[in-house]
Amino acid sequence: MKSEFNWAYIGCGSIAKKTAAEIVRGPHRIISVYSRNFEKANKFAAAYGATAYASFEQAVARDEVDGVYIATPHTSHAEYALKALQCGKPVLCEKPVGVCVKDVQSVRSAAQENTLYFAEAMWTWFCDPARKVKEWIDAGEIGEVKRIEIFHAFPGLLKAKTDRVLNPDTAGGALLDIGIYPITYCYNLLGYPEKIHCEGTLKNGIDIGETITLTYAHTECKLQTAFSVLKESCVIEGSEGSIELGFFHMANKAVLKKGGKKQVFKAKTDYLSEFTRAAQEIRAGKKESDYVPLQSTEDCMKIMDECRKQMGLIYPFEKQQ
Repeated sequence: MKSEFNWAYIGCGSIAKKTAAEIVRGPHRIISVYSRNFEKANKFAAAYGATAYASFEQAVARDEVDGVYIATPHTSHAEYALKALQCGKPVLCEKPVGVCVKDVQSVRSAAQENTLYFAEAMWTWFCDPARKVKEWIDAGEIGEVKRIEIFHAFPGLLKAKTDRVLNPDTAGGALLDIGIYPITYCYNLLGYPEKIHCEGTLKNGIDIGETITLTYAHTECKLQTAFSVLKESCVIEGSEGSIELGFFHMANKAVLKKGGKKQVFKAKTDYLSEFTRAAQEIRAGKKESDYVPLQSTEDCMKIMDECRKQMGLIYPFEKQQ
């Protein structure tokens, strides 16, 4: 980009800290920060030469703000996205955009009604390794895709009981936190499945792991998530070859095997690429992302809604509605 892109940060927790540390090394500035905890917002703002605000509207409405990044718990993503769009600002919102498809649809409608850019911050698909895998698949490099197996786990159960990933009141659990990655991966390669089957384990009001099978005309995707060990893998088997990735959602390498030969593609999956590409799209006048289209975000949430239905997973705040 020719000049720095100014962000308003909404939320200043762990993901906000990770993204901020990366993007300020590139053509980005954080100029506004809002959190319900003003003390935390002030401390975060001081680290990046930004201004903390006790009011969401004041943080977002500044003329200098080019885009709004939302990094709060899942349950407030849609709320803040709607407010930012109503303030006339483009939005990059952490995944998942909401906790159900109605949330996504409301945000999508608001973005379209206000003719403003909105994208889910699904960094995997803003970066080149996943794009290369899709390029290989679309070009028929491994022939017809027959089977995809993805395992995604991290030791979430070791976190404090008050942590958002274990808290049903903030829509914690494996599905929305990490299951969204393999689901989105399969969707972006193959589209919406013909059948969805999910079996999960529920504990203390959240899901701590599941096995999801997405069935297509000629392909079966088996996706497993768990709040246990730290482990990831992705294998895509085709009629003429295969593709393998290690930590697929943040991959720096993809391996294509075909005809006894191996082709290795190396590139980073990082937050800087995500923010830079989103900023470029905003400056180009786009109203949604070419990397993470609105339909993809909505369809993947539909899949997760169905998984929750099959597991019988209802969050406390939904029972009260």
